[in-house]
Amino acid sequence: MKSLKLVVSYARPFIWPLVATVVAMLGLVGVQLLAPWTVRTLVASVTGGQWGPETNALVTRLALTLLAIYAARAVLSFLRSYLAHIAGWGVVADARRDIYRHLQRMSSRFYEDKQTGELMSRMVNDSDKFETLISHAIPDTLTSVFMLAGVIAVLVSMNWRLMLLTIIPVPLVLFAMQGFSRFVRPAFRTRQVELAELNASINDNLSGIREIKAFVRETIEESRISRRIDNYRDSLLRALKLMAVFGPFVEFASSLGTVVVIYFGGRLAFNQQLAIEDLVAYFLYLELFYQPVRVLGSVWENIQEALSGAERVGELLDESPDVADHEGAVDLRLPVQGDISFRDVTFRYSRGDDVLQHIDLEVPAHTMVALVGPTGVGKSTLAGLIPRFYDVCEGAITLDGQDVADVRLESLRGQVAMVLQDVFLFHGSVRDNILFGRADATESEVVEAAKVANAHDFICELPDGYDTMIGERGVKLSGGQKQRLSIARAVLKDAPILILDEATSSVDTETEWLIQQALERLMAGRTTLVIAHRLSTVRNADKIVVLKGKGILEQGTHSDLMAQGGLYRQLYEAQSRLVAPKPDEMGLF
Repeated sequence: MKSLKLVVSYARPFIWPLVATVVAMLGLVGVQLLAPWTVRTLVASVTGGQWGPETNALVTRLALTLLAIYAARAVLSFLRSYLAHIAGWGVVADARRDIYRHLQRMSSRFYEDKQTGELMSRMVNDSDKFETLISHAIPDTLTSVFMLAGVIAVLVSMNWRLMLLTIIPVPLVLFAMQGFSRFVRPAFRTRQVELAELNASINDNLSGIREIKAFVRETIEESRISRRIDNYRDSLLRALKLMAVFGPFVEFASSLGTVVVIYFGGRLAFNQQLAIEDLVAYFLYLELFYQPVRVLGSVWENIQEALSGAERVGELLDESPDVADHEGAVDLRLPVQGDISFRDVTFRYSRGDDVLQHIDLEVPAHTMVALVGPTGVGKSTLAGLIPRFYDVCEGAITLDGQDVADVRLESLRGQVAMVLQDVFLFHGSVRDNILFGRADATESEVVEAAKVANAHDFICELPDGYDTMIGERGVKLSGGQKQRLSIARAVLKDAPILILDEATSSVDTETEWLIQQALERLMAGRTTLVIAHRLSTVRNADKIVVLKGKGILEQGTHSDLMAQGGLYRQLYEAQSRLVAPKPDEMGLF
């Protein structure tokens, strides 16, 4: 079974805690088997009809023996439980690390149709079931099996015929376990899917809480989340309903054994074919016999739930990254100059037509090349092919003559810095977010990077300066402040290749001027690819590339393109005519 093999593979590093758990379980079974025999010895002495100093001494020894048995049972129960949890939570920790490492290896294509909450559910909720399997289900199963074997051996030694009658209900339990597994695991898998979708929906809504409030969607979204909650509840109840049928059936089947012993064992005792002490011991051992049977019934639920979680984790780990280091990949030759060449590059997403076709483009080292054109022509996609967020479908991209497809991803991306329009800041301090550019930077380097990015002044005005917590996604900062922090990260990274994707859009004129100053300092001496919406910001580019449709329409300097009178000139002149009206012209005064 693939899902069970996955869990076992994670359990191998914890073989010694598991072995110690098994030893503790064997000892626990042994001391539990001694207790009924001690009572049998007492009953035999009492029914023997003789009482004296030796009998008193025997009773004392039996009481002390029981005390020692119960003390040993407590110690062994602790060891069995704690050692199993060491292994169980160790397995969960390793599985979560592997899942996260695997998710980081996946390319941008993988995340195009995935929800963050659903992936988090697989990583946290589904992997959490591994602990149930390792720490509870498997140890309880083994303990039950050992206990059954030990009790059967004792009962056979006392009266093998009565033993055969006692185990008549056991096949019913085994048959029920086999039948219910066909229905219970799919039910629990459905429950896990519903839980993942609920987590995904809640994650989306909490991330977009401002939009929900702005568009007055509270009632609608509350209804949608409520349906998700109901779906999860209903799927859980369907699974629990099956187990609710299974549990009482196991309980009933195990109770039949007591009826058998009373009927047949009572007759044997009355006919003096079975000693009274043996009958009493039989009842005590019978409880030990059917207790594991009942435990197996409840454990079966945990096993089915854990295996359904393992299946979902296995499906995720089976996903192969479409952008990865191939065998023989090498590091970039250092120092990197930054000479980039697109050679007949064609690209398409996983589903759909070509986005880019037959792109031939030279980006000389230490120059600034701007990508412009209408929305949706593939400017950001073209830039994203350089650090291999996607791999080209046809053609090749070279960096200093090396095909980037042959270069290790870590080596390649370590030489590229990016400043994006949609800035992502992490929950933490200002310093933490700047250090994201280079974790080993000194305090003076962090401050210098902030100064280059025109961010130092506003940071000093924050309540705790560089230690100010900025909230999730930098919610406490303005758009321009977030953009300057992202520039500071890029400054700190100090990579020879720089990609600016609409880095000055959606900010006011004064903030744009501050950002533009910071970017000019950042671009100095670097190969820079700029994706621009405002064409006035790229007039001084060494080369301007105009994209239209699926390819390059025209390229050249600003003056060259204006002289050609093509699409670039049309776009530039159209933007030049868009002068913001004065307040009185808008009817505000």
